[in-house]
Amino acid sequence: MLRAPERPDWQQWAELRGESQTFLAPWEPSWSDDALSRAAFRRRLARYALEWHSDQGYTFLLFAADEDVLLGGISLTNVRRGVAETSSIGYWIGQKFARQGFMTEGLALTLRFAFERLRLHRLEAACLPHNAASRGVLLKSGFREEGYAREYLCIDGKWQDHVLFGMLASEWRKRNG
Repeated sequence: MLRAPERPDWQQWAELRGESQTFLAPWEPSWSDDALSRAAFRRRLARYALEWHSDQGYTFLLFAADEDVLLGGISLTNVRRGVAETSSIGYWIGQKFARQGFMTEGLALTLRFAFERLRLHRLEAACLPHNAASRGVLLKSGFREEGYAREYLCIDGKWQDHVLFGMLASEWRKRNG
């Protein structure tokens, strides 16, 4: 199940991110000292609400379908309309839920939202070349590898190369009837 983050999610979010910090750190931008604080979470929620309202981004938390257990998060960011009709997609999963298929299921729901509700033409994703799990999720979800970007994003405190992926709405429709 996907839904927008809410204030009551802070405790579960902070606990999952905190216990997964060593697992997540190599794949994410460096965390601020107060990254897991209630105040930082509230700032995130305010930014997410503004992005949603202005059609610039959509952030979701991923929960187990049959219970209220937070598994991770997925974001559609940098939504570009007009001649592009595209967005970037990013995601994270708690360490204890990794490699169990949850993110593949979450991406399927996000792709449906992006292509049916938002009517985007294209989605883009990027991952570190040595992140085999992320590459696998993207390929399994129907993304195609499109290129390589040198020093593309500052991850874990250093500029790092990324493999670039893309998916067109027409490709998604072909896979999903």
